[in-house]
Amino acid sequence: MLMSQGSRPAKLHYMANNFRMLASGDHVLCAVSGERIPLDNLRYWSVDKQEAYATAEISTKAALSA
Repeated sequence: MLMSQGSRPAKLHYMANNFRMLASGDHVLCAVSGERIPLDNLRYWSVDKQEAYATAEISTKAALSA
């Protein structure tokens, strides 16, 4: 079965106020929960760790555990 281009994970470079797409896709995975995050809904990430988070709560916990 062929995968549609819309179901591929994107590869991103996270910056302070934005991110740059390195490989096209429509989502990324939360580094903690593994939840699929559509790029339109991506709001939380770590520039230092270069990873995405599904929610503010997960992001805060990840930052505090570092």
